[in-house]
Amino acid sequence: MATASRYSLNKNKYLLAPETERLRKILTDFQDKDPRNCLMFWVALRTGARAQEILNIQRSDLNPYDESVFIRGIKGSNDREIPLHSDIFNRLHRFAEKEGGTKVFPISYNRLYQVWEMYRPVPKKFHSLRHTFAIELYQKTKDLRLVQVALGHRNITNTMVYADYVYSQQELRKLIL
Repeated sequence: MATASRYSLNKNKYLLAPETERLRKILTDFQDKDPRNCLMFWVALRTGARAQEILNIQRSDLNPYDESVFIRGIKGSNDREIPLHSDIFNRLHRFAEKEGGTKVFPISYNRLYQVWEMYRPVPKKFHSLRHTFAIELYQKTKDLRLVQVALGHRNITNTMVYADYVYSQQELRKLIL
């Protein structure tokens, strides 16, 4: 009897620390010249939201009181409200107010991917930002339930991949090195 293989992470599915630092530097260097796209990638990196979830953010989803953004879950995910660093939230809020309109990032999914290909520090998918966020959050907190809520997972089994991956990498490193 075949068992269903569980999704597993590998180094091609998230940004390594030096790659994340490189992306942060790129976004910082270009944020004045290209505020929309840089903000879009900052929000992805700081919320773990999927591409379409980012594109679905509306001005009314920005909460200045809590400096948070409301993410409408897709693919059966729960909705969630994610706090942002003050600097990023303030830039996002000012940008959204200045642009007007309902959607904060009124571009297509295909355009987001075209822009990502110009900005990405290494040839990894946009979705790698979601995995990077989850791994960093788990490493900081060791709180699997918090990661589950932040990603909008309905089932903790989907979130277990981050704990399994981080744990196995850290334990192997300890035993081998």
